[in-house]
This record gives sequence, structure tokens and C-alpha cells, in this order.
Amino acid sequence: MRLIYTPLLYLMLPFVLLRLLWRSSKSPEYGKRWGERMGFFSGKPAPGGVWIHAVSVGEVQAIEPLVKHLLQHWPALSLTITTSTPTGSERVRLLFGQDVFHVYYPYDLPAAVRCFLDRIQPRLLVMVETEIWPNMLRLCRERQVPTLLTNGRLSARSARRYGYLSKFSRRVFGMIDAVAAQSEADVRRFIDLGVPQDRVRVTGSIKFDMRIPASVQEQTQVVRRVWGDRPVCVAASTHEGEEELVLAAHRKILAQIPSALLVLVPRHPERFERVAMLVQRLGFSLLRRSSERACDQRTQVFLGDTMGELPVFLGVADVAFIGGSLVKVGGHNMLEAAAQGVPVLFGPHVFNFSAIARLLRDQGAGVMVQDIEELSEQVAAWLQDASERSRVGEHGRQAVEQNRGALQHLVNMVDGFL
Repeated sequence: MRLIYTPLLYLMLPFVLLRLLWRSSKSPEYGKRWGERMGFFSGKPAPGGVWIHAVSVGEVQAIEPLVKHLLQHWPALSLTITTSTPTGSERVRLLFGQDVFHVYYPYDLPAAVRCFLDRIQPRLLVMVETEIWPNMLRLCRERQVPTLLTNGRLSARSARRYGYLSKFSRRVFGMIDAVAAQSEADVRRFIDLGVPQDRVRVTGSIKFDMRIPASVQEQTQVVRRVWGDRPVCVAASTHEGEEELVLAAHRKILAQIPSALLVLVPRHPERFERVAMLVQRLGFSLLRRSSERACDQRTQVFLGDTMGELPVFLGVADVAFIGGSLVKVGGHNMLEAAAQGVPVLFGPHVFNFSAIARLLRDQGAGVMVQDIEELSEQVAAWLQDASERSRVGEHGRQAVEQNRGALQHLVNMVDGFL
């Protein structure tokens, strides 16, 4: 299979580049820095540093505490962070500025990865969550660069897919030097796919170790004063086909609670314009965050069409629905809302966050809804019952607090390699 994998990647490359070109028509950043995706870039970090690969915004957020630890305790080591998306790239810039070296992750072509490794010359590679690339792992092993998969998760569906190519998968997974897995179920799947048992351990999710910055809390108070005392539901990280469902639920909620405000935050910035047109076409009163106009009582839908402000919107929320879950995307991080004491809702498709979703449900901090009927009913119930809302939100805050500690396990593993 290895002899087929790489030629297949080269054959697919023109189509991958065409897809980048197509995406750049909606998000111009996809049309830039193509050389980085082939391993070519200007500048380079000092050799012998740590390389962290975090695909996009969520992964970059997750590794923020680790990055700060490395900057503080290993200041002599250079730190390179790669992402695959422009939004992840922008988040790296906002969080870490010039403290780290950042480029896009190269495609998993041997020539591109070799070119990248020649310039970076890392001492350790830290991969975040599910970033498992055969040529990357093989070339790191050839150069004796240890590889650590942190916050490792593997859904049952993904494990089945890897299982279809069991011999190839076992060879690939067997090249990972250590896995810090989120749950026992993840551990079993990694072992079944070829990671030696002594290289896998449960550390939990480092997303529990997030801390809400004081600046976010201050901004939250300002926004709440401006918006006034009205019930707010945030629909966070929504996807194609999901906004229609959320807006249909919001229409039902407005019939019961006319003052309710929906804060709609699509996952991908290239969709902001399309979602704005959808909201207006369906007849809702819309205000875009980018307009910088005040949100008054007439606004029914507030579109969060800027980057980096979701934590503030969640802090203002009375209720939060986490997207990617009413459509078959796999869900997104529910903990940002729970950590701020906000009751959480999500749909049935949470296979990427199954352990966290199960924990929140078991702790009485979150509810799974199946459709727009259940979504509208639960949002309306919580918006009209402040004491129940407070009780559920407090359970979420406690669940996050009680499950902290993965960061320390991860730090110990990284320090051990270094």
C-alpha cells in the first residue's frame, strides 16, 4: 500500500491545488503562500527545536498552554508551529506573534516533507489530535526525530476506516513514538491499529485546561451592558446546512420569546457572506459584527463575522448550541462554553467529541438534541428558567474544573523527550 500511497498523492496534487484556487475565490488567503505547502518558505528557525503541528483554530487554542510552557521553560529552543488553514495561521499570529516560527504544513509528499525537515531540523514533533501522515512519520523516523501525538483521539468511525487497510495502517501507527490519548476508548483504538501498548497512555483532553483570560471577561461585561437584559442564544461553529436548522429553531423561539437574540457564528470565515444572505432571505432582522454598529432590541440575529471573538460571545450567552453536530461533521469543542458556566446543547453527530459530550451529559451540564423541535424546546425552556440555567451551567463549570490535569501529563511527556 505504501507504494500506492505516494504516487496517488502526486496524482491528486493538481486537484488539490485546484481546490485551493476555488476556495481562494471565497477566502483569498487560500490563494497565498502555496510554496509553504510544498516545503518552500523564507526564513527558518534555529535547528534542534520543537515542531508542533496544529491543523486549525481549535487545535491552536488547545496547545496554547503547552506553547507557553515551552517558551517559559525551554527559552533556548526554537519553536515552530504549522497549521493547514488560514484561520489557524491567523490564530497562531494573534496568540504567539514573533515568539514562534510559523508556516503552513507541507503536503505529505516525500519531496515536500524532506524540504521542510531540511530547513526546520526539529528535535521533536508534536502532532495534535488526529494528524497522522505516513510520509511525515516515516521521514521523521529516518532522521531519528521522535513523534508525540498529543490530545489523541480516534473515533470509532475513523478507526473502522483505518481498519480497511489494516496492514498499511499498522505500519503507519507503529511509527508513532508516543500517544497521549483523551480516553480509554481512544487508547484501545490506537493499540488495535498498531501503536505498541507501552507507547500509549490516557492523559485526558488538554482542552479542559483552558483558562478564560481576564481580557475576555472584561469584554464580555462590556458587550452584555451594550446588548441589555435580553435572552441570548449563541450558535457556535455552525456548518453548511446547519444554519437553516438553527434559524428554523430560532423562529419557533421568537414566537414564545420575542426579545430573544440569536448570535450565529459560522465555523469558516469564507461562509460569512453566504450566511448573512441566508439570514436576510429568511426574513430575520440582521446585524453583522463587522459593521461595528450597536445591537439594539430590533436585532433578531447577530452574525459573528469576525475572528477570535467567539469566547466573548459565549461569555455573554445564556445558552450555547455547539455546531457541526446537527450535520455529520462530528461536532466541535463544547468546553469553551461549559468553562464559562453556560448550558450547552449539541446535536447527535458528535463523534469527534464523544467522550466530552458523554461527560457533559452525565454531569448534567449538556443536552443532546435530535432536531429543530428539540433544539427550540430546550433553548426556550432554559431561556425562561434562570435558576435551571444557572444549575446546569454550574455543573459544566465543575465538570471542566474536575477534569483538568491533562496539560501537566503532556508537559511531563514533552519534557521527557527534550
